Amino acid sequence: MLTFLPSLSVFLAYLVAVILLTLTPGPDMTLFLGKAIGQSRKAGIAAFAGASTGLVVHTVAVAIGLSALLAASTTAFTILKVVGAAYLVYLAIQAIRHGSALSVGGKGSADPIGKVYLKGLMVNLLNPKIIVFFVTFLPQFVTPTDPHAAGKLLFLGLMFVVVATPISIAMIWSAGSLATFLKRSPRATRTVDWLFASVMGAFAVRLILAQGK
Repeated sequence: MLTFLPSLSVFLAYLVAVILLTLTPGPDMTLFLGKAIGQSRKAGIAAFAGASTGLVVHTVAVAIGLSALLAASTTAFTILKVVGAAYLVYLAIQAIRHGSALSVGGKGSADPIGKVYLKGLMVNLLNPKIIVFFVTFLPQFVTPTDPHAAGKLLFLGLMFVVVATPISIAMIWSAGSLATFLKRSPRATRTVDWLFASVMGAFAVRLILAQGK
């Protein structure tokens, strides 16, 4: 039996969140689109591969850490989920107040592909915001009493990379046109910001209501 699979409703909600997160500009998107435009599509894919490797490392670490926390204290795990809900509200407010921006330069240095991969790896591996986000975001999709929480956390984290890969590769393939569109159409970026804020806020409300039952 595939005990690591979440319920269909939880999985679909998670997919929506991942898609919006993938479309929201950040340091990793800036790097792989910048490399695609300034060097080559191959370099853009290498940067994305490095960034994805960083996410996989965080996923494994977070799944192990949260599983240990759950085994030690379901109360502590519940508290973490409530703190996570507060953090999601904060992210929603920040998205509305400040928005996201994509700053992609023109022709850059032609780094070796291996170096580009390492740059992508470091962008996510050494970014404390990624750690905080995964620690507070992933637990929203499991319950403190779930005996299969560890497997589900690992599955959801890896699915983040699986879902993000085709979307990001499509963005890399059309990087020039995409960057131009986003720069000329701030309304499109703001739409993503509002969608992101809405989804994060909805997850936070859902969790708070669940805790009150």
